[in-house]
Amino acid sequence: MLLQAIKASILAGKAILEVYQTNFDIDFKEDRSPVTLADRRADDIIREAMKVTNLPVLSEEGEMIDHEIRQYWQKYWLVDPLDGTKEFVNRNGEFTVNIALIENNKPVLGIIYAPTIDLLYYSNGTEAFKLEKAELQLIGCYSIQELIQNSTKLPLQEQHKGFTLVLSRSHQHPDTKAFIEKIQRQHGEINFITKGSSLKLCMIAEGVADCYPRFGPTSEWDTAAGHAIVDVSGGKLVLAENPTIGLSYNKISLLNPSFIAHPKSN
Repeated sequence: MLLQAIKASILAGKAILEVYQTNFDIDFKEDRSPVTLADRRADDIIREAMKVTNLPVLSEEGEMIDHEIRQYWQKYWLVDPLDGTKEFVNRNGEFTVNIALIENNKPVLGIIYAPTIDLLYYSNGTEAFKLEKAELQLIGCYSIQELIQNSTKLPLQEQHKGFTLVLSRSHQHPDTKAFIEKIQRQHGEINFITKGSSLKLCMIAEGVADCYPRFGPTSEWDTAAGHAIVDVSGGKLVLAENPTIGLSYNKISLLNPSFIAHPKSN
């Protein structure tokens, strides 16, 4: 199933890039978040590709399934076909395809594909990996073991100097400023990196950033794939108000509370 989901992410990424290279129209949902033809095409591709798994698909761009139905789902795919639509609209390239397998309300597999740089992050349930030139690597690949052999295990071994915070490029929240001031009191001078979409969680999994605080609402499909990857890379993704509790999934409301992500501790 993992290899099928990875191939689906690559196909969706190709469709997204085709729209990205055109003068696409922008529509808006009820919450005023943008949506484009790329979101819809990627969603269609992923749904079709994952039919062979015989598992339900819950997607940002699909029909919202009532909790009275999905509360009985022990296993399902949670999908954000185009995470970072604002980045897509602004044409800065920092958008991804997110696919996660949720089992017993926890993300157990995660796939994040960045189409503009052909970069893939994924987890197999026990380990996390990074794969460059992913589309080329998938040609003629028939097993996940073969793909793993060509991938780099996370976290990376390279070290970075100073304490580094990775922050959202498009979403700012008043509580973020207070959190930054707290970190500065603890660590002195800190480094800042801004990224769009789930690439921030990928940086945590790599170990190239020391913290990703996210205050304000996100949805379960925004975090599930990255959460799965961070977990098996040795990191953690916890509630901002209670760091002993991790994010949970398949809630009545699909909105996440504020959270903080940390990489594997040295």
